[in-house]
Amino acid sequence: MKILIKAGRDLLGMTQAELCEKAGVPLITLRRIEGKPDHTGLVSRDTVEKVKAALEAEGVQFLEDGQVAAGPGVAIRHIGSIC
Repeated sequence: MKILIKAGRDLLGMTQAELCEKAGVPLITLRRIEGKPDHTGLVSRDTVEKVKAALEAEGVQFLEDGQVAAGPGVAIRHIGSIC
């Protein structure tokens, strides 16, 4: 999820501080989500969902394998284990 959250933030041109304000989470928490390969134990699933919801409220769509976006967007084929 870390790559997807960072990609969503980058697509919006949003800084980490801006996303933290919208999601109501501390900056260090977002840095842990985006920076740690496995943030399990450092950041709760609920907190990750808050960040994801904040991005979705700004128009980002998180797609599962095989889903298609509603409108223009960017997607990546699954190449290795990047997500």
